[in-house]
Amino acid sequence: MTTPVRSQLFGDLDVSVELDAPIGAMTWFGIGGKADALVRPHTQDALVTLVARCHQSHVPLRILGKGANLLVDDDGVDGIVLLLDDPLFRELKFNRSGQVQRLHAMAGADLFKTVNELARQGLSGLEQMAGIPGTIGGGIRMNAGGTYGCIGDNVETVQCCSMSGELLSYDASQIEFSYRHTNIPECIVVSATFNLQPSQPLAVRARVREIFAAKQASQPMADKSAGCAFRNPLDREGLRIPAGRLIDEAGLKGLSVESATVSTQHANFITTSPTATASHVRKLMALVQQRVLDHHGIELEPEIVTWERTGDAPE
Repeated sequence: MTTPVRSQLFGDLDVSVELDAPIGAMTWFGIGGKADALVRPHTQDALVTLVARCHQSHVPLRILGKGANLLVDDDGVDGIVLLLDDPLFRELKFNRSGQVQRLHAMAGADLFKTVNELARQGLSGLEQMAGIPGTIGGGIRMNAGGTYGCIGDNVETVQCCSMSGELLSYDASQIEFSYRHTNIPECIVVSATFNLQPSQPLAVRARVREIFAAKQASQPMADKSAGCAFRNPLDREGLRIPAGRLIDEAGLKGLSVESATVSTQHANFITTSPTATASHVRKLMALVQQRVLDHHGIELEPEIVTWERTGDAPE
């Protein structure tokens, strides 16, 4: 990205910029290349203006949350990567409409910290997110969740910035949350409001600990991974089949490609050692897909998102 392009995009905005930023190291995998420019907006106006300018100039734009569910290619990514880690975008507010059960959370708020704060406040409704890494914004975009429920279960409103730089708001009645999906058009989530239920702090905390312990017992949470590698596919009756079970039944636990390995604890997790590269993970994922297809006749769809260079030149 040339100096004139950078100046045109964000030279006059209230942002912090890091060029050749090592974003791969910021992911849960801890591997992968750099971003041409990592931009941290300090105001909502700066965010909206930058998004609009990237749209107008055809500059690739991505948003980085906590780096879960993400693999950055070894060659890195072009364009702009946004990081909403300013205190403004990590804020949690209660009693937004004068009711104790409402939470207004900015998109950069950490899910771990949010769940723990709700337990402290004695507010129930997001315990199902215990042990799930990420941010409020990222969680909403993919309707993160699992056995115990999803983040969309208690969403009341979602505020977004469209990819053309327009601020929009969606009410729960307009939003469809399904498995790893929401019908909200492509956008950057700015904030969300949740409707929660007052409860006893000790009861909420106990439920959070129960869910977290169950995940800790079944998932390799101490290892380097990005969470579940593949989505659970549908069977002929339209029911979800655990991808981990299919991988396990294909005899793939412990399968490795150089420094990337299918977890022996949970087959739908790919773990890495310090010498791993994004290429190792990508090759292993492709091998698992082929082996499962050969064994079960089912094609697994990646849940991990891979970022790579687009090759598009900004105008």
